Amino acid sequence: MLNEVLLAALSGLLVGVVFTAVKLPIPAPPVLSGVIGIVGVYLGSVIYTKCVTMFFS
Repeated sequence: MLNEVLLAALSGLLVGVVFTAVKLPIPAPPVLSGVIGIVGVYLGSVIYTKCVTMFFS
């Protein structure tokens, strides 16, 4: 799991550098509410998967 997080962080940094160097807007929400929305989508997916596993397995 640590490798996945590290690779995601490094690839995000690389994309940020490349997009800034080419003078393009970064492909990420620029405000905190966008980031919180992404976290909410992820948590919803995790909760759904756990509920399905718990009740239907």
